[in-house]
Amino acid sequence: MKISARNVFKGTVKSYETGIVNVEVVVEIGPGLEITSIITKTSFEKLGLEIGKEAYAIIKGSNVMIGID
Repeated sequence: MKISARNVFKGTVKSYETGIVNVEVVVEIGPGLEITSIITKTSFEKLGLEIGKEAYAIIKGSNVMIGID
């Protein structure tokens, strides 16, 4: 994976809360360190995110995105 964002944090999905359109995803990037992102339900499903799965929190400007290998 190559991206232009400089702030990439590898972690695991700790929890998520599904809404009608969006999903709030919490990624634990270290003991007691969490990053929360709100992504579309479609993106959540396409990424196959689930608790315990490795994921990346990618921060560019004021946005937090979630990515996988």
